[in-house]
Amino acid sequence: MESQTAPGLHVAIIMDGNGRWANQRGLPRLAGHRVGVEAVRHTVEAAPGLGIKVLTLYAFSADNWRRPPREVSALMRLLGHYLTQETDRCIATGVQLEAIGRRDRLPASVVRMIEDAERHTIGGGKLRLRLAIDYSARHAIVEAASRAQGQGAEAWSKLLGPDVDLLIRTSGEQRLSDFLLWESAYAEIVFTSRMWPEFSARDLADAVAEFHRRDRRFGAIAGSNSRRTA
Repeated sequence: MESQTAPGLHVAIIMDGNGRWANQRGLPRLAGHRVGVEAVRHTVEAAPGLGIKVLTLYAFSADNWRRPPREVSALMRLLGHYLTQETDRCIATGVQLEAIGRRDRLPASVVRMIEDAERHTIGGGKLRLRLAIDYSARHAIVEAASRAQGQGAEAWSKLLGPDVDLLIRTSGEQRLSDFLLWESAYAEIVFTSRMWPEFSARDLADAVAEFHRRDRRFGAIAGSNSRRTA
């Protein structure tokens, strides 16, 4: 069961554009994914200083299984490498790492690495880093419905995860792609043309600054029970 979010922002990012970034440079698609890992590292390092308490990254969607088997295998190896390399860094910097999504279709070696990373970083209190792997929001909602057993929206939210405050999508695409649909009901959304391998700590700070400039009304009218994000 997902725990409720602690004070601080929940930022979710659809990390898009790795393959196109590589294609534009005449490089193999996997080169874009490798550089994208560096963007993940910069983003995780910058997040706590920007008031982000929960960071959810869309690493591999349920639809990504449709990609060529060779690319999928390479992505799984890259994911395993990331988990192995970053677990110690997460421990040292107070980052709690967890994965959301299905695990029954992942390679057994990757599942073991996920479980090891989750177990060893469980005490991290600086940032809750959630990797969405083999993730589909529709599937997650169906699973929550089967477990909620007639309970209300609060129970559903505990099963699915904390509400998203800010959702960012890179590469210029403007769609949610089956990502955190329930949790993003009132999320502020920032679309950027920046490809994910180019995404920097400065880009994250700019998106958070844009979030704080917005007036979040949650269905009310300005001047009643609406509130600014700052």
